Amino acid sequence: MNAVSLGPLVLAADRFAVVLGMLVFVLVAGMLARRVDARFAGWSWWVLLGGIAAARLGHVLVNWSSFMQEPWRVVALWQGGFHWPSAAVAVAASVVLVLRTGRLRLWALLPLALAVVVWNTTLQLTTSSQNVALPAMTFAMLDGGTYPLDAPSGTPRVVNLWATWCPPCRREMPMMADVAATTDGLDFVFANQGEDPQRIDAYLADVGLSLELVLLDQFRDLARHYGAPGLPTTLFIAADGTLQHAHLGEISREVLQARIAALLDDQP
Repeated sequence: MNAVSLGPLVLAADRFAVVLGMLVFVLVAGMLARRVDARFAGWSWWVLLGGIAAARLGHVLVNWSSFMQEPWRVVALWQGGFHWPSAAVAVAASVVLVLRTGRLRLWALLPLALAVVVWNTTLQLTTSSQNVALPAMTFAMLDGGTYPLDAPSGTPRVVNLWATWCPPCRREMPMMADVAATTDGLDFVFANQGEDPQRIDAYLADVGLSLELVLLDQFRDLARHYGAPGLPTTLFIAADGTLQHAHLGEISREVLQARIAALLDDQP
């Protein structure tokens, strides 16, 4: 799976690439502040904080109908969701407003360019090809019976790996249940990782959730098969049974819906 483990900390590959790019930017801007002009120190913070704020605001505005249902999610940065063109506008504005001379603006290209190069290189090195097929395994279902996961269905699937003890899983579950109940053209599979049916039933009853298809992955076979280093993990499976995309960590409504749209668009 496209993820990077740093001891107990696990980051999705795309987030790790962004963090590393930001770190390079701060280090190079700090060097310029010491050797070229002290204004680069303040400018670097304008770029980082202003860029992140603008990217988040742009994302919220583009997906305003989704955020109207849950306004608190505006500050839920851990879910992801950033509009990078808005960040680019904010960065360009900081160059014009903070660095007032042509010489300083030219120097500003150095940390920006290096950050982009490091981000792109890291992303390429840590992102592997998907195309992982569904495992040839049959799982017990929470409501009885069995479910052969690799049985040909001709229908795309969203497979969510979760557990009741996982706080991000619990936060995203009501939203995922709502999207599952209101989306046609694909199947939602909620694969619980390693818990007994009584605990799962108690949790669903306590929060008032009704999920159509819950699998009991008692030995966490799916997490091992897809190399998922943490929970929650959401797998977007194409109609032919191959993995199209894997999302590590809590997912937002708009990202989930965008990935579902891409999944449905790729059908023959």
